[in-house]
Amino acid sequence: MTSLPDAALGQALEQPLLAVEGCLNLLGEALLRRDSQAIELHASALHQALAEAIAMFSEAARSGQVPPNLRHRLVQAGGRVAAQRESLARATAALDRAIDVLMPGEASGLYSALGKNERKSLGGGSYQA
Repeated sequence: MTSLPDAALGQALEQPLLAVEGCLNLLGEALLRRDSQAIELHASALHQALAEAIAMFSEAARSGQVPPNLRHRLVQAGGRVAAQRESLARATAALDRAIDVLMPGEASGLYSALGKNERKSLGGGSYQA
């Protein structure tokens, strides 16, 4: 990004930031609806929009030309991304727990997380050489 006047630079940085904010809004709505296809679509669009915004902001920051209000909005967007990631992680963990309750895994013959051997013993459970 070559040296643009402040107004032109602000406009150039505003566009990718608006795209990020729009993607965050759409992703948030999809998360509330629990619409997995929309979540996938908007998460992908957010990833692309964030990559473009970060590239433009990084280039502008190297020359010290990022307007403070846009820098603040980018930081806020980053916070929203982190909050949505945390929300999705909690939902995924809850779903995993529900699946484990409804469909318990079969004994694997290995030690469990509690350290007990889950192998079903045959003939009393002890072996001698």
